[in-house]
Amino acid sequence: MKKIIQDIQAAQSRRDFFRKTTLGLGAMALSSLMNPLRSGNTLINKPTLANDPTGPHFPAKAKRVIYLFQSGGPSHLESFDYKPALEKWHGKEIPDYIKKTQRNSGMVSGQSTFPLVQSKFGFKQYGHAGAWVSELFPHTARIVDDLCIVRSMYTEAINHEPAVLFVQTGSQLAGRPSIGSWLSYGLGSDNENLPTFVVMVSKGGGAQPLSASAWSNGFLPSHHQGVQFRSGKDPVLYLNNPEGVHLQDRRRALDHIRQLNELQKERWADPEIDSKIKQYEMAFRMQTSVPEAVEVDHEPDYIYKLYGEDARQAGTFAANCLKARRLAERGVKFIQLYHMGWDHHGGLPGGMRRQALSTDQAAAGLIQDLKQRGLLEDTLVVWGGEFGRTSFSQGRLTAESYGRDHHPGCFTMWMAGAGVKAGLVYGQTDDLGYNVAVNGVHVHDFQATLLHLLGMDHERLVFKHQGRRYRLTDVHGKVVRGILA
Repeated sequence: MKKIIQDIQAAQSRRDFFRKTTLGLGAMALSSLMNPLRSGNTLINKPTLANDPTGPHFPAKAKRVIYLFQSGGPSHLESFDYKPALEKWHGKEIPDYIKKTQRNSGMVSGQSTFPLVQSKFGFKQYGHAGAWVSELFPHTARIVDDLCIVRSMYTEAINHEPAVLFVQTGSQLAGRPSIGSWLSYGLGSDNENLPTFVVMVSKGGGAQPLSASAWSNGFLPSHHQGVQFRSGKDPVLYLNNPEGVHLQDRRRALDHIRQLNELQKERWADPEIDSKIKQYEMAFRMQTSVPEAVEVDHEPDYIYKLYGEDARQAGTFAANCLKARRLAERGVKFIQLYHMGWDHHGGLPGGMRRQALSTDQAAAGLIQDLKQRGLLEDTLVVWGGEFGRTSFSQGRLTAESYGRDHHPGCFTMWMAGAGVKAGLVYGQTDDLGYNVAVNGVHVHDFQATLLHLLGMDHERLVFKHQGRRYRLTDVHGKVVRGILA
C-alpha cells in the first residue's frame, strides 16, 4: 500500500504539468462549485453546518422531522374531510361542470357514468376545534388536539410516481434532491455517528412500486442521500464486516483508502471524492451506532401497548414508528417512513379499513410517546400521501363496495409538534370534496413551510447545477403563516 501511495505522489511528470496548466480554467470552475458564492443575499452551494458556523437562516422551531408518508393516496373522504352533502348526492351523477374542473386519470377514461358516493364510514367531531374524524381512526381522534389538520392540500400530479416525487423533491421528474437531502445539505448533522437522513419502508405494501428516487440526493453531493434502514439483523445492507475481518483491520484499510482518495482529490479537485470519504467514515461509525439505535426488543411493555402489538413485528409500520422515535432521540434530523397500500381504485371500504388498522394506533402512539418525553416540542411530525381520491366512484358502485380514482384537486395532511398550531383545522374543500374552497395549500407551500420550521428560507436554500440555481420549491411556494404557532 505504501508503494502505491509513493508511486502516485511521484507521478508529477512533465505530461502532468502540461495537463494541469491547460486545464487551469476547468480547475477554477470546479473550485467555484466547491466554495460558497454570494449572489445578492443568496448563498450558492452553501456548505453544511459542520463547515458553516452561521447555521440556519433564522432560529428554528423544529430540530428534526418524522414524515409518515402514506404512499398510494389515502382518501380524504374516508379519513378527515367529512362531506355530509354526499349523502344527498349518493348515487347521482357528478355534474359535468364540476367534474371538468379537475383532471381525471386514464383509468376512468372508459367509464360512462360517474356516480357520487358517500363514505361508508361514520364521522364524529373531536377536540376543542370539533375536528371531524372517521371511525377508522379512533386513536388519531383521541389526540386531535395535538394535530394541525390541513384539509386544503392540492398538487399538480395525477399518477403515483410523479406525484410522490413532486411532494418529496418538488419535481415530477426523477433527478432532483429530496426534502431530507436538502436539509442534510443545508443544516448538516446533529449526530456524526448516524445518517442525517434515514428512510424506512413498511413490509408488505401495495401493488404500486416505490422508487428510491424519492429519497435521492439528486445533484447534491452523494453523502446527502437518504440511507434506507431495513428490518432484520442487518438494518443497512453491506454495513457489517465480512466473516474473518475484524474491526481493527477495517479501520486500517479505511485509513489507507482515505490517503488514496485524498491524493485523488488533490489532483482532480472533484468534490464527489469528499463525499466518498465521508460515506466510508460514516459506514464505519454506523457499524456500532445503528444496531443500538434500532434495537427495540428491550422497550418496556407499556411502549408496545402505546404503539400496538404490531410494533413487536419487525418491518411493520408500528415497529418503524418506534424506531423513528429512537432515531429522533439520537439526533437524526429527517426520518421518513413510507407505508404503501392506500391506492384503492376498487374495494375501498375493505382496503381503507385494513390500512387504518395497521397505521392509526402507531401514528397516534408516536405523537403521545414524543410528547411524554418532551420531544414533540422540537420535533415536527407529518402524516399524508401524494394526492386525494375522487368524490365519484371508480368502477361499479354497490351497497357494500366502491372505488375512488386519483385526485390532485384536494387532499388532507396533518402535522403535529414543533412550530405548528395544535388543535387547528386549516382550509376547506367544497361540499363534494372535489375542489379547494378556502386557504389552498400547494405542495410547494407545504415544502416552504416545512423548511421554514427548520430555520431555512426556501428562497435562499439554493444549489447551482449546470448553470442554473435550483431549490426545493423551484420558483414557487410561500410559507403558510396561518398554521404557524
